[in-house]
Amino acid sequence: MSYLKNFKFYLSYACALFLAGCSWNGAPFTPNGPTNAKVINTPAMQKATMRPYTVNGKTYYPTVVSVGDKASGIASWYGPDFHGKKTSNGEVYNMYNMTAAHKTLPMNTVLKVTNLKNQKSVIVRVNDRGPFVANRVLDLSKAAAMKLDIIASGTAPVNMEVIGFNARTETIASANAGDFIGKITPKTQSEGIIISSEQSIVGGEFMVQIGAFKNKDGANRYQKEHQSIDGYSSVVKTFTIDGEIIYRVFLNGFRSEDEARDYARSGKFQGAFIVRGQ
Repeated sequence: MSYLKNFKFYLSYACALFLAGCSWNGAPFTPNGPTNAKVINTPAMQKATMRPYTVNGKTYYPTVVSVGDKASGIASWYGPDFHGKKTSNGEVYNMYNMTAAHKTLPMNTVLKVTNLKNQKSVIVRVNDRGPFVANRVLDLSKAAAMKLDIIASGTAPVNMEVIGFNARTETIASANAGDFIGKITPKTQSEGIIISSEQSIVGGEFMVQIGAFKNKDGANRYQKEHQSIDGYSSVVKTFTIDGEIIYRVFLNGFRSEDEARDYARSGKFQGAFIVRGQ
């Protein structure tokens, strides 16, 4: 797994990730760390964990998502070897809590995960990065894997649906108390159970350049003509190249690199290309 130390996004990965997900033989285990974990949801953590990072030569770009977004793939699990150790967002990993690791989802994203082999579902909160094993999209805590009945097999095909953000640990536990059907209904703050349907994380800073001008007035006119197009907004940024000032017009509001890249290739703007936000 990868871990965040001193809130700087330095990642390391060990082959123990694979072993933790596939070598369990059914024997009882003894926790080697705390069974309570404080949920971390600070602006500093969110900013740090939304930065691109590289593991095993591949760069990952954390991506903003919305409630209702879905994805599928192979899930694995990790347990005793990591219990009590730091996760990528600085929390202490507790294998008894309903949590998961994902390579790009914002921290504290709440997912409904369904095992497509048996249709069992579980609610988990993302608090770690991984799994960095080919063809795997999610790494579940031991408790979540037990509920989905994938301990013995080590992996399973799953469907994932974003159902909220920033839920507290007890909220997730409450949601998993019985068989889960449908979406979680947000309750009042006085009840102490809140799952926000709003995504407040700023990330995925990808833009598409749609024009470049030597004249500032021309750039401003072009920006206004494309102030709102296809759900994206335009902005003018000033650059100096070889001592010459250039005014470049960008579209922003893309939630991922793939979304921005697809738009740049759509042919709507000749010569458009993707850049990272400044």
